[in-house]
Amino acid sequence: MPSDIAETGVRAATPAPAAAPWLSPGMRASLARIGWAAVSIGLFVAIWEFCWATGISDEKLLPPPHIFLANIPDQARFFNTATRWQIGMNPADGPSPYEAVAITIGATSLRVFVGLFIAAVLSVSIGVLVRYFHLFEKLTLPTITLLSPVSPIAWLPIAIFIFGIGNAPAIFMVVVALFFHMTLSTISQIDNVNRNYINVARTMGATKRQIYARVIIPAILPQLLLVLRLNMFGAWMVVLVAETTGVGFGLGQVLSMARNTFNPSLVFFCIAIIGVLGFLTDFILRLIQNRILFWVPQTAGVLRGL
Repeated sequence: MPSDIAETGVRAATPAPAAAPWLSPGMRASLARIGWAAVSIGLFVAIWEFCWATGISDEKLLPPPHIFLANIPDQARFFNTATRWQIGMNPADGPSPYEAVAITIGATSLRVFVGLFIAAVLSVSIGVLVRYFHLFEKLTLPTITLLSPVSPIAWLPIAIFIFGIGNAPAIFMVVVALFFHMTLSTISQIDNVNRNYINVARTMGATKRQIYARVIIPAILPQLLLVLRLNMFGAWMVVLVAETTGVGFGLGQVLSMARNTFNPSLVFFCIAIIGVLGFLTDFILRLIQNRILFWVPQTAGVLRGL
């Protein structure tokens, strides 16, 4: 009996082998997020398919995923919308349907990332200068506040008047849509920096330039990256509106053609592409944010136990 008790105690004290010991905690957390993302998307698709199967949604108006995804080879041929492939040339001499899809996605993504980069650099620079130079604030801040509520769509005719047709008006639209709000956000974050940090820097003899470079900018960097991520979704929405005006070729132009030809399968195929691109770009920005802000604690879900 005592030996049995001792053996039982030894078995209880022996730790259970860890599941998947070759995976680090970060990798396990990433796999868990990917798994739950797949479950979430699968649930959405299942509800959509259920509505189609029960007759709630019309197949001609709201085709379920198994229909418009099965028609990818047929829908891909509509992505060959660039004028240089259609004017004076046989459409068969242009790129293949899958090459046209890749070129279209690349063109739209390039406009989004270039516009987002320009808007981020300008907004942070202007926001810092507004608080750094009092005269610059008086000259620029009222105008920025006045133009901030203007819808980006209102700038579309101006973009065409100034830049004509091409990549420039679409990039301009992205920059205008993000610049004013990101500038005001930068100014607000500078105003909310903990004054104790600034007082300590002054006590240590830091100049105004050093305070901005080594205290204020690092202090507002976490919120700046968060605002950048959130505005990335706005950039995708604005560039699609700009591309519908015929800037050359892009997902927005394909969506406009699908609307004019009443092709719901092509519409949802484009929506699926845009969703995947937005998800991937947000995932990449989150990885960059976590790598840059390695000292910032992860606070997501801290209230779940309450």
